[in-house]
Amino acid sequence: MNRLFVIEGLPCSGKSTTSAYVASLLPQPVCFVDEGTGDHPADYEFHAFAPAGMLSEDSRIVPLSQCSGEMFDRLLPYKIYDFLPWETEMPLMLDKWRQFAAGAREDATYVFNCVLLQNPMCETMMRFGFPPSQSEGYIRKIADIIQPMEPVVIYLKNDDIAESVRKTAEERTGWLEGVIDYHVNGAYGKSIGAEGFDGYIRCLEARQKRELDILQRLPVRQLVVENPQRNWESAREMIRGFMEHLRSRR
Repeated sequence: MNRLFVIEGLPCSGKSTTSAYVASLLPQPVCFVDEGTGDHPADYEFHAFAPAGMLSEDSRIVPLSQCSGEMFDRLLPYKIYDFLPWETEMPLMLDKWRQFAAGAREDATYVFNCVLLQNPMCETMMRFGFPPSQSEGYIRKIADIIQPMEPVVIYLKNDDIAESVRKTAEERTGWLEGVIDYHVNGAYGKSIGAEGFDGYIRCLEARQKRELDILQRLPVRQLVVENPQRNWESAREMIRGFMEHLRSRR
């Protein structure tokens, strides 16, 4: 039984909307957790890893949403994602996945987005500039952990990246400046001389290619939806047919 569905794709590809649609097609109970909604069962969205001696004798993970003022400032340099060294961050993330897989309800189906490809790729590729083999090795470790849940990945492939980003930027004040800065100043962006909007798009194009290359080798059921933004009705029909096929195989 497929107990985990992960919707993936580049920013502005429609992952949140598609995730909600996939959740609506599944029998209850369904646990749909959108990106950025808070305390994610399989991811650390806004947490810090406080070193031993800062808050207690032992190191511990702290939700930054529960901190303010001086404490927030002290913890921010230890934020999981963005600041921790990879050798510290990776074991934390894999442990989080193990905790999720071990504690997931047997009678429920989970729907996530971003957590299998996007977030790992932002770290391994964009932030640290690791080669494809290292990105794939890490993602495969996650896939191995969740294999008992028979995971399914639906990937929204986008060939109109710049257009989609520009459209989204009109709706999100200040968002574009932040993501451009993150990408062009990360290790990968610097390695290709990325600058400004065009540099950001080059980073996304390369990331999508790497993600799709890795995805086709992962031991998961998968569907790649080509350019759903051009015809969402057709995309939903394709996804619905795919979901019906999965159910018929039970």
